[in-house]
Amino acid sequence: MTETRIISGEGGGLSGMLRAALPTVPGVNQLPGVRKTGRELPDLVLRREGVRIDAAHVRSYADVCGFAHRDEVPLTYLHMVAFPLHMALMSDTAFPFPAIGTVHLENRISRYAHVGAGDVVDVELRAENLRQHTKGTAFDMSVAVTTGEETLWTSTSTYLRVGRGDKENGDRGTEFGEQVEGAATWRLPGNLGRQYAAVSGDSNPIHLYPLTAKAFGFPRQIAHGMWTKARAVAGFENRLPEQVEVTAGFKKPILLPGTVRFGFRQRGDEVRFAVANPRTGAPHVVGFTRSF
Repeated sequence: MTETRIISGEGGGLSGMLRAALPTVPGVNQLPGVRKTGRELPDLVLRREGVRIDAAHVRSYADVCGFAHRDEVPLTYLHMVAFPLHMALMSDTAFPFPAIGTVHLENRISRYAHVGAGDVVDVELRAENLRQHTKGTAFDMSVAVTTGEETLWTSTSTYLRVGRGDKENGDRGTEFGEQVEGAATWRLPGNLGRQYAAVSGDSNPIHLYPLTAKAFGFPRQIAHGMWTKARAVAGFENRLPEQVEVTAGFKKPILLPGTVRFGFRQRGDEVRFAVANPRTGAPHVVGFTRSF
């Protein structure tokens, strides 16, 4: 039987990331309240109710991600409202995997109606679709943002726990097709991860400083995947209809500071976009839109 749990507060931040990191610390990860006890995804729905969209926060997010200031929130903004639920579920002892070390593979957002600053919404999240991937085990975090009986916005984030995969029959993820060539150069500062963490609450150490990133195997800090998707969408948001779906795949990490190339191509109602290494062309993020 599905359990529904109401979550209050904004969550995330350094304290939230500390809780998320504890299951990865030898010895500490065996303590009551920290030790992971689940083997399957919990039959659990987490909710935030009566969340008022704060205009000042929307402006700060828009500035960090390159969106224009408008009456409606940017297409990717509501991920900020859902992020505390992501952290709360992945920090729960019944959740089988630690948040730290879990790789964000893809994100698909569907917008059914615009949300504006000052609007009040409810948000709920569940984990589902545990499956074998070619590189380990994958699962989805599915979010719905509603007001009353109306669904305004949904999101599905696909995550991977790297391990023994099924190279023959495992999930291979979305096929993104031919990559769009870059046309614009972005020069990204070393503190970009800290800027985005300040507005998103996602203070994962891999995004903050060279020292904290090296502790998790990166040569220096890397950009957030959801920042990169947001920055890309900001480049063509004025071309998108109200009802639209935007899917992005996160490929190679962007080391900070760094330089990338961004491009998009519109054909009919579809926009294809990519963020890539300017020297090698290797993709960092690829994606496409679909109107409905």
